Amino acid sequence: MRITTWARGVRHGYERTVAELEAGVQFLERRYTPLGRFTPGPFENWSFLWQPALLGFVATSLILAGGSFTNSPFKLNMTSTWFFGEPAQGFSGTPSQTKLLLSIVLVYGGLLLLMRVWLRLAEVMKLHAGAPVRQLWWILALWAIPMIIAPPLFSRDVFSYAAQGEMTSHHLSPYILGPFSLGSSPYVNPVDPLWWNAPAPYGPFFLFLDGSIAKITFHNQLATVVVLRLLEVVGVAMIGWGITRLAKGLRRDPGEAFLLSAMNPLVLLTLIGGAHNDAIMTGFLVIGIALAVNKKFVPSLIFCACAAAIKAPAAYGLAFVAWTWLGPLASVRQRLKPIAVASAVTAVTLGVWTWLAGFGFGWVRNLLSNGTVRSWAAPATAIGLIIGRSINALGVHSITVASVLSVTRFLGFAIAAAFAAWLLLHGERRGWVRSLGLALVLLVVLGPVVQPWYFSWGLVLLAASYQGREHFWLLALSIVGPFIGLPGGRTLLAGLVHSNPLLIAVAVAILGGVLVLPMGRWTQWSWPEQSVDA
Repeated sequence: MRITTWARGVRHGYERTVAELEAGVQFLERRYTPLGRFTPGPFENWSFLWQPALLGFVATSLILAGGSFTNSPFKLNMTSTWFFGEPAQGFSGTPSQTKLLLSIVLVYGGLLLLMRVWLRLAEVMKLHAGAPVRQLWWILALWAIPMIIAPPLFSRDVFSYAAQGEMTSHHLSPYILGPFSLGSSPYVNPVDPLWWNAPAPYGPFFLFLDGSIAKITFHNQLATVVVLRLLEVVGVAMIGWGITRLAKGLRRDPGEAFLLSAMNPLVLLTLIGGAHNDAIMTGFLVIGIALAVNKKFVPSLIFCACAAAIKAPAAYGLAFVAWTWLGPLASVRQRLKPIAVASAVTAVTLGVWTWLAGFGFGWVRNLLSNGTVRSWAAPATAIGLIIGRSINALGVHSITVASVLSVTRFLGFAIAAAFAAWLLLHGERRGWVRSLGLALVLLVVLGPVVQPWYFSWGLVLLAASYQGREHFWLLALSIVGPFIGLPGGRTLLAGLVHSNPLLIAVAVAILGGVLVLPMGRWTQWSWPEQSVDA
């Protein structure tokens, strides 16, 4: 009884806190942005969509421009890694501080503008259903074009994928060896030194695709990177196609779900701009869940198993589909049959991809290989670092930081697993797709490393299934996520301090102007009329 009362108190406090936070954000927007000039009238139609389409294209074009400088901190500055924006061979001069600062201001300005446009459009669609999905596809293509043209941004992981594909094509097992085993190959130098000798944690399906791409491109490093990015563009297209069918199956607005998933800044910036394989994994997962909602059991399991054969967290989808297939009234005994079928389909699918890749199941033991990264953004890691370093500072050196981290990270996984089990058992009452999305988000938050592109796993599913305050957190994570670990902020501040006053004034004016830039009368429809009257 005390636990129930405590839980209700926590729930009440959470609702009140988030409501106050949301009201505070709305107050600041009304008071200090052009939104305060508008008094919402009756919603007219969707003919205004060309305006956010154009503004979003300008935003991603600014990111492209800023990320294309030869000394941009947002990409790898190494010769022969992209078609433009790379330093000349043998260049040893001093990089221009003005160009460096301009690069950072352009990228951050583009990010802020993209966030504003997407957020306003999301609020419009929350209040007004029925946005034309076909037009949204064209807007997605327009926003994505600069990200496809740009060098790999915010991460060097795609160069690791390329190296692992080259290893696969030469029958070198990425589950045992790291990219450094390629020797003097041009595939090696672009890889982050942290991963030179690290085995791959990716499933056999991705290795098969990766190795095939290296062969198709005739072992050309740059061509391999380009095709890998195009593969992730296909993954985002799969997300868009799958989410509209999932939303229809859940009787939700497909236009809003499409905007919150495929057009999400997190997806555009990290899955296309960063060319992360999470795009193709999430694409297969979303289509699998959409098939399950539309009562196509075996095809659903095949797609989810393919997603798990790219990255292991997609196995959550298999568990939820199998458990909920017979509906909420099924007994545990009745659920054993779909669980057995799911296990058989998964085993066959993984077996086929493992046979095609040719390197066995070594990826399973490598799943925690990214644990070598100590990310302060991950609570389990941050708490471990604080406790471990505090103990060492007190003079106790028999307990290492690594040993404390192993404990806190294990507890994080245990808590995430417990939440996932609870969500699985109560999924049909709460909505099992929504529960699956929450379970994947918690897996990221409580895991050893938090990378922004990891959030796409769960947020894409929540785009078609969220309820209540989850909309606020979906928007918040989508806007804050891309800034996690984003380089350039410290350089920007240092550049402002050490630059001449005119340059400082220009940088501040650009970033400040982006925050208050009028975006058009269409933004008035993102406010509920009754709240404005009040």
